[in-house]
Amino acid sequence: MYSLYSIISNPVKGIIRKKLLKKKEGEILFKQQLFRKYMLVVGIICSALLFVGCGNSKQTMPAQPKEVAVKAVTVVQKDTPVVYEYVGEVTATEQVELRSRISGIIVEKLVTGGAAVHQGQPLFRIDSRTYQAAVLTRQGNMAEASADYNRAALDLIRYRKLAKQGAISQQELDNAEAAAQQAAARVETGRGMVEQTEADLADTLITSPIDGRIDIKDLSVGNYVDAGKTVLGNICSVDPVWVKFSMSETEHLRFMRMGNGQLPSQWEHLTLYLSDGTDYGLEGRVTQINSVIAQNTGTINLQAIFPNDQNILVPGMFVRVRCEGEFRKNAMLIPQRAVQEMLGKSFVTVVGEGNKAESRAVKLGPHVGNLCVVQEGLQAGDCIVIEGFQKAQPGTPLKVSMVTIEDLSVKADK
Repeated sequence: MYSLYSIISNPVKGIIRKKLLKKKEGEILFKQQLFRKYMLVVGIICSALLFVGCGNSKQTMPAQPKEVAVKAVTVVQKDTPVVYEYVGEVTATEQVELRSRISGIIVEKLVTGGAAVHQGQPLFRIDSRTYQAAVLTRQGNMAEASADYNRAALDLIRYRKLAKQGAISQQELDNAEAAAQQAAARVETGRGMVEQTEADLADTLITSPIDGRIDIKDLSVGNYVDAGKTVLGNICSVDPVWVKFSMSETEHLRFMRMGNGQLPSQWEHLTLYLSDGTDYGLEGRVTQINSVIAQNTGTINLQAIFPNDQNILVPGMFVRVRCEGEFRKNAMLIPQRAVQEMLGKSFVTVVGEGNKAESRAVKLGPHVGNLCVVQEGLQAGDCIVIEGFQKAQPGTPLKVSMVTIEDLSVKADK
């Protein structure tokens, strides 16, 4: 068999061959043009990336940090008396929840909320008409019982005379004696009922049971109060007041050793500082110590009493209780204002090598006035920042102005 191509004449074969060659040349030319375009695009992209990279490298060059102006002090080391400080809460020595002993409608309100009251001062008046009527009824019943008793007593006297004469039987005499005793019992019952109703009548006037300051509930004239249930207000004594605080087991042991197992003398002279940092000015003393250590906190609760004749201390107020402790030798001291608290830990900013800021963790001890004892983290002679540390990140160059702890103490006194 012959193929189709073999039977085609030579001229026709030449034409076909030329067309095939021309088609192949066109395909090759198309691929070359496509390759040139691809390389051109790749070149443009690489140039752009190179340009952007160079631009970013210029922009991201770190700028030199500027110096931060700060004030600093040198850590001092000297013998000093230690002062322990605790957070305390003011509570009333007496606190009464005011309730009515009787039920009724409030007809008079004799005091306003927040007022100072004294023992026996009238506060509320309850409608007394039904109680006055009850007193009159009980008094009438008692008068009737008294009359019955008098009659029974006279009958008994006569029956005794007749019994001596043999005019009546012993049974009749016994009945007369029993009647007299029953009449006497009714008199006593009547007397008790009169006293009860008189007490109810007196309770229509509600008075203050203690001296203090009253907090009135939202009750007005016309409200009904239920005996023993409706709370009319709260009265808290104001002078003196208790301040309750707690200390660690270790500190409690230290104080007990100072007092040889008894209350140390330091606990007779406690000082108090208010929330604005001012000294309260009056001393207090410890009056009570809990007998057990709190298992969840490892602390022991104490209660101190403070005078409050100016009504400065208010129940619920938080204060700082200070107590002098032992005399500590070679104690390292820094100002409290230099300490930064974060996540329960204490830090200070130290002027490090090359006058650059350095953050350092410290372990603090008790307070000594406006200073605090450093137990770990610093050495005598270290320079710490007291002002401007908020802007002094670690590694920041510092422009340091030195001050002394004595200068800070003078400013604090002023």
